[in-house]
Amino acid sequence: MFVINWFFDVLGYLGLYQKNAKLVFLGLDNAGKSTLLQMLKDDRMTQIEPTTHPQSEELVMGSIRFRTFDLGGHEIARKIWKDYLVSVDAVVFMIDAAERERFGLAKQELDELLSMEELSNIPFVILGNKIDLADAASEEELRSALGLDTYGYFGKGSKLSEGQRPIELFMCSVAKRDGYAEAFKWVSQFLK
Repeated sequence: MFVINWFFDVLGYLGLYQKNAKLVFLGLDNAGKSTLLQMLKDDRMTQIEPTTHPQSEELVMGSIRFRTFDLGGHEIARKIWKDYLVSVDAVVFMIDAAERERFGLAKQELDELLSMEELSNIPFVILGNKIDLADAASEEELRSALGLDTYGYFGKGSKLSEGQRPIELFMCSVAKRDGYAEAFKWVSQFLK
């Protein structure tokens, strides 16, 4: 087994072997999901219209090929999220860290996702976006507002307990290209 794992590690390092993963990008409208996907795809910032229909992209980061789905975050779009969660490998939940008045609604949506049986072992990476804005919440404030401790949240670098869901919060600024690379590196360790 060691030789086989070593072989695939070498192939991955050389870019000749890729894992495949299905990610869904969820969160309230105006959190920055489409902007992040555009940045990951083209490495450029563009003005993007609000997502009205589910969007799909294929991205390659390191040795992983991601099939991504941006489902939109407006009220009607949130009703179809469940339809896209079949056989998903990870959830990227994005929140505007400067919109404190919507933290309660974001928590409600996140709670609903985290309580879904079919997602009980799926890693969740939460991105607190727009930290470049002066009125953005701190990581501690956002963690508290989302109630992450109630879900067995563990800190960066901590070991998972048996049966514990991987869930982590990363603060980021898509506009400044800061913080989200670490989030994808973190979630990639849980992808098979």
